[in-house]
Amino acid sequence: MSIWWSLHLRREAASVPLARRLLMGTMETAGVDPDVSYELSVALTEACANAVEHGGGAGRGRPQGAYRVTAYLDGETCRIEVADSGPGFPGAEVPAAAPDAENGRGMRLIEELADHVHFGNRSGRGGAVVSFDKILKWKDTPSLLMA
Repeated sequence: MSIWWSLHLRREAASVPLARRLLMGTMETAGVDPDVSYELSVALTEACANAVEHGGGAGRGRPQGAYRVTAYLDGETCRIEVADSGPGFPGAEVPAAAPDAENGRGMRLIEELADHVHFGNRSGRGGAVVSFDKILKWKDTPSLLMA
């Protein structure tokens, strides 16, 4: 089974639960194990919160203050990408977060919850891109009935 969707959202706090609910609904419908769905939804929430807080600015062809969330469920893997039009990550790597640091803990949480994570900057357009993959586990009886 292959499912994908993409959202273009305003950089507002109210957009974060919308993306999370859509992901959870997709996972439930596809029959993904609830623990895996929860972990992915927490990682998505952190990535979206980062885009809302730091991803400002207008990009080519995009209104100021927008960001994009794309999710792919393909076979045994879910891949999620959150891209914004802000200044991007400084330097080549996301700085390590100190235990008492105000910023950076969400990125470390994404790394703990996902199997593969990439933090990068959009070439030519500006903005940060957070993408992560997770191997899926399935419930015994999926909700989606296949014809």
